[in-house]
Amino acid sequence: LLADDGSIYVHLDHHVGHYAKIVLDEIFGEGFQREIVWDFTVLSGYKTIANNWIRGHDTILFYTKSNAFNFNKVMQKHTETYLASFKGTDPDGRKFMIAHKKKRYLEDVEAKGKPFGDVWNDVKSFQQQPTASERVAYPTQKPEALLERIIKASSNEGDLVLDCFCGSGTTAAVAEKLGRRWITCDLGRFAIHTARKRLLGIPNVKPFVVQNLGKYERQQWQAAEFGERAADIQFAYRKFILDLYHAQPLAGGTQWLHGVKNGRHVHVSSVDAPIAQAEIQQIAFEFRRLIGSGENAPTTNGIDLLGWDFAFDLNDTVLKSVAAANINMRFLKIPKEVLEKKAVEQGDICFYELAAVSLDVQQSGKSVTIRLTDFMTDMDSVPLDIVRAVTHWEQWIDYWAIDWNFEPGPPDTFHNMDQSYRTRKERGLQLQKAHTYTEPGDYVIVVKVIDILGNDTTTSRKVSVL
Repeated sequence: LLADDGSIYVHLDHHVGHYAKIVLDEIFGEGFQREIVWDFTVLSGYKTIANNWIRGHDTILFYTKSNAFNFNKVMQKHTETYLASFKGTDPDGRKFMIAHKKKRYLEDVEAKGKPFGDVWNDVKSFQQQPTASERVAYPTQKPEALLERIIKASSNEGDLVLDCFCGSGTTAAVAEKLGRRWITCDLGRFAIHTARKRLLGIPNVKPFVVQNLGKYERQQWQAAEFGERAADIQFAYRKFILDLYHAQPLAGGTQWLHGVKNGRHVHVSSVDAPIAQAEIQQIAFEFRRLIGSGENAPTTNGIDLLGWDFAFDLNDTVLKSVAAANINMRFLKIPKEVLEKKAVEQGDICFYELAAVSLDVQQSGKSVTIRLTDFMTDMDSVPLDIVRAVTHWEQWIDYWAIDWNFEPGPPDTFHNMDQSYRTRKERGLQLQKAHTYTEPGDYVIVVKVIDILGNDTTTSRKVSVL
C-alpha cells in the first residue's frame, strides 16, 4: 500500500521494538533510514522508586519504500548559547561570527533555523504534562507535536496518511489539522469512539466516514474454524454459537430456528449480513408453523435472535409487530470475543441485548425537533461498579448524532449532521436538536447513540415535510 515516495514510522516500546526491526529489515531491505530516539524526562516520583537505569526514551523506526522518498526538513530554533557566539558587529549594526573565513550573519541563521537530528528531546511525554489539554486519558496516546513533526517531514498537503492502529486518533487528528487526507483503523470500539469524538472537536473538520469492515475477519475465522464445504461450515458454525450461548440444537427440519434455551427458540445469524426485517418475518412465520406439533414445537412464545449486526430500527418497528402476533422476541449481540480462542476457552463470552433509545419527535412546518427521552442497555454486559455509579439513563450516553436525511440502500452512509458529546471540560449532554428542511418531501432521520462503553445503538424516524 505504501507509495513509491512514501515512508513508514513504527513505534513500539523496548520490549518488542527490536523484533519488529528484524521484520521491517526483511520487508524493506535497504529502506531503513533512521532510528529516531524520542528522549523524554520521566516523572521524579518514578526516578525515586526505580531499581534500575531510569528509562528516559522510546525509539521510532523510520523506513522508506525507495530512495526517492519525500522528505521536508523540519527546522528548530538555535540554542541561546550558539546565538550568543555571534559577537562581531558590522557598521550597519548586523551581528556576525567568522566561520571558515566567511562572515555568518545572525539574522540569516535565526531565520533559517537548524535541522532536527534523530534525537528529539523537545517533545514532552504525557508523564511530563499529565494535565495537557489534548490528553484524553487513552493508555497509548502520543503527543500531537510528535506526529506533527513526522507528518510535516514525510508528506505534503493533500497526501494520504494511514495509521493502522489509531488508538486515541492522534495521527488522524494531526493529519486533518495539517491538510492531509487520512485513513485510520482500529479493532477496539473504544478506540474508534475516542478517535471519532476527537476529530469532531477539530474546528472546521472536513466530513469523514466511520465504516465497519470487520466481516472479512469473521469470514476468514469461519473458514479456518469449520472447513471449506458450505453446508459443513454452516452446521458447525451454528453449533459453536449455540454451545457458547448454552442452547441445545433443534432436532432438524427447520431453516430459520436453530436451537432452544430455557424454552425459548434461538436463531443464529450468518457472519456476513445484518439481521433485517425480512429475515425476522421468516423466523416468525416458521415459529408459528411449529406451534402445537412435533418435537420442535415451542413451549413458550419466546425467540432469541443472535446476530453480529442488526439493521436500523429493529427495536422500534419489528418488536412492535411481532409482539402484536404474541411473540416475545429479543435481539442479542454475538460479541467479537468469539473470534478469540483464548476468550472462548476461558468462557469469557457474554451475549448482551441490544440497547434501546426512545425519542420524541416534534414537527412544525419544515422544522423538526428530536429529543432523547430514554436509553436502556443490557446491565448484564456492564461491570457492576459502573452499574452502581449510574443514577439516570442519560449517564449511559457519551455521544449521539443525527443524520437528518438518511438515504436507505447503497451506500446508505450515516452522515454526522448534528451531534452532542461529552468532553473533559463539558461533561453535560444536549438532549435536544432541531433542524429546518429547505425542500418539501419525505425524509428518514437516523439517530446514533453511543454509550460509555463504546457500543452503538441506532434508530430511525420518518417525517413528511410539506
